[in-house]
Amino acid sequence: MQKSILIIGACGQIGTELTLKLRELYGEECVVASDIREGSDSLMQSGPFELLDATNYEAVEDVILYHEIEEVYLMAAMLSATAEKFPERAWNLNMNSLFNVLNLAKENKINKIFWPSSIAVFGPNTPRDMTPQNSIMEPSTVYGISKLSGERWCEYYHNKYNVDVRSLRYPGLISWKTQPGGGTTDYAVEIYHDALSKGNYQCFLKEDTKLPMMFMDDAIRAAIELMDSDTGQIKVRSSYNLGAMSFSPKEISESIKQWLPDFSITYQPDFRQSIADTWPSSIDDSKAKEDWNWAAEFDLTKTTAEMINQLSKNF
Repeated sequence: MQKSILIIGACGQIGTELTLKLRELYGEECVVASDIREGSDSLMQSGPFELLDATNYEAVEDVILYHEIEEVYLMAAMLSATAEKFPERAWNLNMNSLFNVLNLAKENKINKIFWPSSIAVFGPNTPRDMTPQNSIMEPSTVYGISKLSGERWCEYYHNKYNVDVRSLRYPGLISWKTQPGGGTTDYAVEIYHDALSKGNYQCFLKEDTKLPMMFMDDAIRAAIELMDSDTGQIKVRSSYNLGAMSFSPKEISESIKQWLPDFSITYQPDFRQSIADTWPSSIDDSKAKEDWNWAAEFDLTKTTAEMINQLSKNF
C-alpha cells in the first residue's frame, strides 16, 4: 500500500533508522526525510530530503503541500540531558514543532501524525516498578515537562478537532547504527562502544540504577505498527506506555562480560543521575498489548549479542 510520508527530525537517533525502514516498506520516493541539517550518506542517498526548521510553520506547510504528504512522523526534539542545559530552546523546539503539525492536521492538510513521548513524563512520585498507563505524572525535567504537555495537547486535538495523532512513551533506546543524542539513557549505547574500543567504561549513573530500555528495532516496529493499526484500536490518545526490558549499568556490564570477559566498568554519577532517579525502573505496557497487540522481541541477552556483533565490525 502506497502512502506519502514526511519524517521531521529524520537525522536524529530514531529518525535515521525510522526513515530507512519506512523507505524499505513503502518505497524510497514515498518517504520524505527532513531535518535542520543533512544526515548520513545512507539517509541522504536513499530518497528525497528537505532542509526544514520544524518550528517554522510556513516551511513545514510548504513541504507538506509540495510532496502531498498524508502522514507525518514528528521526531524533532531536544532530549533530556541537553534540554537541561538549554531549557527555553528545548521548550520552543519540542512544543512549537508539535503545534505546527497538530494545526496542519486540524486544517486537514495531513491525515495522521506520529509523535513520540517518553518515560520522562513520569516523576519522583510515580510508582517506579511496573509504572501503570495512568499514574501520577509530575516530571521534574524540561524534557519531561514538554512531553507531558505534548501528550495533553495531542489528546485535546483528537477530542476537539478529531486529529488522528498517535504516540508512544519510549524508554531508553539502544542502537548500533546511530550515535546517542543527548539523553540520560545514552550510557546503554556508549558502554558497548567503549567496551570494544577501550575495554572499559566510566558510567555516569550508579551501578544499581535500573531503567526501562528498548532495542531500536523494536522501537521502530512499534511506531509503524501503531500507525498501521485501525483507528478503532487506538484507545489511548495521549500516549501509550511501551516496554521491553529493564536493567542497571551493573547488569548490562555483566551481559557484556559474557562476550568480553576482560571488560571493566567504573561509576562516576553526574547530573544525569538526578534525572534517572525520577524515572520508572520498569513499565507496564499491557494497554498497548491489549489494544494493538504490541510485543517486544529483544531482551538484554539478544540486545548485547546484536550490539557486539554489529559494532565489532568497526573495530
